[in-house]
Amino acid sequence: LLLASMLNQKLKGTNLYRTIFFMPHLIPAVALAVVWIFLLQPRLGPVNYMLRQIGVTDPPDWLAARDSALASVIMINVWAAVGGNTMLIFLAGLQGVPQELYEAAEIDGAGAFRKFWNVTLPLLTPTIFFNLVLAVIGALKVFTTAWVATKGGPSYATWFFALHIYTEAFQYFRLGYGSALAWVLAVIVMFFTWVQVQYSRHWVHYEGN
Repeated sequence: LLLASMLNQKLKGTNLYRTIFFMPHLIPAVALAVVWIFLLQPRLGPVNYMLRQIGVTDPPDWLAARDSALASVIMINVWAAVGGNTMLIFLAGLQGVPQELYEAAEIDGAGAFRKFWNVTLPLLTPTIFFNLVLAVIGALKVFTTAWVATKGGPSYATWFFALHIYTEAFQYFRLGYGSALAWVLAVIVMFFTWVQVQYSRHWVHYEGN
């Protein structure tokens, strides 16, 4: 949302900035994971090299250590997604806010923060809700980055549910068990979506209302 707000300022070169921020989202997930494996390599990776240059004597093992593997996978996925579809949906929502409401707020003496808090956020709650549903579903079905970067390790630190389904169905060929796990995942996704829909009635404000 912050990035979308920055790219909605109608500054010179905005279209170029939007393209630059969206480009990581276009990189295939496998290629992205391979690049980050190189960047986060404990001994020869550029990230740890830079950390040593600034005085960090014992930089993390990132993808190779149980304590940091999950955080590393999260970091890779967030980096890839921050300028992607979520940002575009927020950007579309921001552009749908009527300008006359901002003008009315300015007449009432509202500053930039007040306009954002009292005008932008209430009208963006349907967009926030939509992105929240998509984000939870995406988090529950993480697969590619963890499979390529860590294979679910080390010591099952990144053993996501989707990896378990794939392993059981297509490595051990327990297709019935894998199908049952997929149904469990579908039920979990539907449950969390239902919970979000129920609670959205308390904080999502539609323009028609």
